[in-house]
Parts: sequence; structure tokens; C-alpha cells
Amino acid sequence: MRIDPAIRQSIETAGESAPAILRAVMTGGLHGRVGIVSSFGSESAVLLALAAEVDPAIPVLFLETGQHFPETLAYRDRLAARLGLTDVRSIQPQPRQIRERDPDGQLWAFDPDACCALRKVEPLDEAIIPFDAWMTGRKRSQAATRAQLPVVEDAADGRIKINPLARWTPAELDAEMTRRNLPRHPLALRGYKSIGCAPCTRPVAEGEDPRAGRWAGLSKTECGIHV
Repeated sequence: MRIDPAIRQSIETAGESAPAILRAVMTGGLHGRVGIVSSFGSESAVLLALAAEVDPAIPVLFLETGQHFPETLAYRDRLAARLGLTDVRSIQPQPRQIRERDPDGQLWAFDPDACCALRKVEPLDEAIIPFDAWMTGRKRSQAATRAQLPVVEDAADGRIKINPLARWTPAELDAEMTRRNLPRHPLALRGYKSIGCAPCTRPVAEGEDPRAGRWAGLSKTECGIHV
């Protein structure tokens, strides 16, 4: 057991108020033992802004797969600077693993699960070793598969994952971004409601599930870091 039950209870006592959850996580017993995993996607800015208000030095883990849109990398740098985040870590796969398992950069085309394992799951597994908990920006409104998402959930090895924005709707996120005058991901303005790696992401049509543009045409719905 990595997490003291009293710490978990203090987080759960915060209910579903994102600011209260973040204060409980970042100023309580998990201080220095928790990070945020962020894709710097279309809905990432609100969680990062709320976290930066509490502690701009919180570690933010960005999975640099080597196959992101250039717009995502530019947005990451712009948003981090705007919010004053001082510990954004670029988490990359081992070069040797890329050479051995995906030398041509085409693994996504015939085995997307293996590509995600190589470029996301395995690097994150290593990066979170120092942490007892990590936070995500996942929300129930994003997809039917996330409709029952709890604020606090058990992860591997006794860690917990915390989802401070679990209850937030797209309208609430949009309103908060407007209120804070946060920069928008440039691809969000072109119909990309959920943004992952460039080869496996397309714009979403009106009325589609927000994550319908991820691995379109496949049964795959998650990269694997949350499974």
C-alpha cells in the first residue's frame, strides 16, 4: 500500500470541486509525490491553469511520442510559459527501442496497440516510478467509455490516479477557458476535439463523440496508459 488511507480520504472529502481536489492533493500528504500527465491537447489548459495556481513547480509529464502534430509541441511550450509551469518533462521512448521495434516510424499503421505501448505506455511506466499518485485531465463527458469515471481511482502498485475535472462538461471547460483568456490549441479550432498523435487523429464531425477522431475505424479507444 503506497497511499495512506487518510490522504485518499482527504482527497475524496473534497468532493468534485476541482480547485478543492487540487489543493488537497498538492498541499497535503502527496506534496512532492504527485505529478500531472498532460497531452497538452484541446482541453488541457484548464487543469494546468488550476494546478499552476496552487504550485507552478508541480511536475507535468508530457509523452513526447515523436509523432505529435507540430501544433501540439508549439502549444505545449506556449501554454507552459503562459502559466509559469517550471517542471514540464518531455517523456520519450528509448532510442534503442525505437530502432528495434519501429525503425521506419510506421508501427502505428499495422499495430497501433504496439505503437502506443512503445511510445506511451512503457515510457510513462518508467517516468511515474518516483510518484505515488498522478493526475489526469480525463472527463466523463469525453466518451461513453469514461461515463463512470471516478475522481480517485486505483492504479498499479498501490498508486492512485486522480481526475480533478471528472464532472466537467465541454460547456464548462469552454467557459472557463474564455474567463481565464487561456490560449486554445490551434487544431481545436479546426475540428479536432481530442488530439493525439498525428497519424491516428482526425477532426470530429458535428454530433460525433468527442473522441471519435482517435484511431478512427478501429475498435481501439484508449492508448493504454489508462487501461
